[in-house]
Amino acid sequence: MKDNQTLPGHIAVIMDGNGRWAGKRLLPRTAGHAAGLKRFAEIAEICSDIGVKYLTVYAFSTENINRSAEEVSGLFSLAYNAIDTYIEKLLKKNIRAKVIGDVSMIGGPLLQKIRAAEQKLKDCTGMTLCIAFCYGGRHELAQAVNAAVSAGEREFDDETIGRYLYTAGIPDPDLLIRTGGEKRLSNFLLYQCAYSELYFCDTLWPDFGRSELMAAIEDYSKRKRRFGR
Repeated sequence: MKDNQTLPGHIAVIMDGNGRWAGKRLLPRTAGHAAGLKRFAEIAEICSDIGVKYLTVYAFSTENINRSAEEVSGLFSLAYNAIDTYIEKLLKKNIRAKVIGDVSMIGGPLLQKIRAAEQKLKDCTGMTLCIAFCYGGRHELAQAVNAAVSAGEREFDDETIGRYLYTAGIPDPDLLIRTGGEKRLSNFLLYQCAYSELYFCDTLWPDFGRSELMAAIEDYSKRKRRFGR
C-alpha cells in the first residue's frame, strides 16, 4: 500500500474468466475453476494482510446451477475439498468466513461441511470473508421481502430491508472488482452495490494477482465518493 492510498473497507469481487483461462490452455473448465480457487485463496490472504475488513466473492450464482451437470458437480466437489485445504490457513490468518446464498440448493454433505467451517471460524476477529454461493441478487431481495413480511413487518425502508438480506450486519462494498473483461453486475449484490465504486479489468481471474489487486485499489483511491450529494 502507498501512503496516499485509501484502502476500501469492503471489497467485492466477481471472479470471472476461469473457463476462458482453461480454454486458452486447452484444459477442461474444471481446471480453470481449480486455478481460480487457488487464486481466490491467495487474494483473500493479501486482502487480510493489507487490512481490508470485508471481502465478498461471487463463487457460484443461482444461474450457474443451469450449467452442465458435470461442471456443477465439479464445482461442488472443489468447494467441498477446499474447506479441508484452506480452513487452517483461515484460522491462522484470523479470518472469519460466512457463506451467503440460498443454501437449500446445496447438497447435504457440502452444506454440513460449510456450517462446520463457519462454526470453527466464528470467533476469528480479523477480516470477514463472505462467499456468495448459490447466490442471486434478485433472489436475495425476494427472500428478504418474504422474510420481512413473515416477521410482521408492514413498512419498509433501507434499514428494514437490510436486516433481512444475507449480508445483514455487513457494510456495503466500497469497491466492486470484476475480472475477465465483462462490464456488468451479473445479479451480484444488486442492493448493496448501489454506491459502490466499480472497477473492471480484462485480466482473467486465475491471472489476477497482487499487482492487479493493488492497481484496482489505486484506481479506487483516486475517486471522489459523493453518494449522490
